[in-house]
Amino acid sequence: MTGTTRSSDGLDDRRKRLLFRCWHRGTREMDMILGGFADARIADLSDGDIADLERLIELPDPDLYAAFSGSQSLPGDYANGIFVRIKQFLDAGQRP
Repeated sequence: MTGTTRSSDGLDDRRKRLLFRCWHRGTREMDMILGGFADARIADLSDGDIADLERLIELPDPDLYAAFSGSQSLPGDYANGIFVRIKQFLDAGQRP
């Protein structure tokens, strides 16, 4: 079951796949974090942002969740860019 509120209509194939992957992480907490962000922002992300998000979601859920919750840091090359944008999205209370 997915919690997505966004249709994939109008998205290119790469964004459709990424939207699906953000909502099917393996843990519900990460589904809500990444899926909620993807629902709200996927259509507006640049190709570079899409590449960064594809790379970020390759990290294990426990590491990502710990980083988003502030109990652990990500390696420097992951801890900026799209991670910061998702963290700002969460901090602003923009959750699904």
